[in-house]
Amino acid sequence: MKLHRLESRQWLPLSLKEAWKFFSVPENLDRITPPDMSFEILSGESDHTYAGQIISYRIRPVLNIPMKWVTEITHVVEGEYFIDEQRFGPYKFWHHVHKFKEQDGGVLMEDTLHYALPGGWLGELGGSFVHKKVHGIFEFREAELNRLFPA
Repeated sequence: MKLHRLESRQWLPLSLKEAWKFFSVPENLDRITPPDMSFEILSGESDHTYAGQIISYRIRPVLNIPMKWVTEITHVVEGEYFIDEQRFGPYKFWHHVHKFKEQDGGVLMEDTLHYALPGGWLGELGGSFVHKKVHGIFEFREAELNRLFPA
């Protein structure tokens, strides 16, 4: 299994409390996900993220074909970080750490994503499409957050 890593850093002109309030509500994920994914939360969108929370989604990442995705919030330290891990879905492995820290009058948001494609070496052959899609999701999110929270 080949493990891929994506790191992202973004400064936002928010207090730590405001940033945590926004990012710890699963419903807000829809606001920062590209529209072409047709992202829809099916269950688990409680008020705030907590360890053990199971969230089910329907996405349409390719050719508008629906796919179910289930993640678990495995760790939460309020105001500092949370981790989501895929339980069922399009990846063989998905582990995403979201960190927040006060910096320069705002919040630095740092993401570290480790993921693996299904299908072994055969899955890796078509992997460039998936890698572009994952990077595109993070690029869209950055632009959308800059629009929602202008400096």
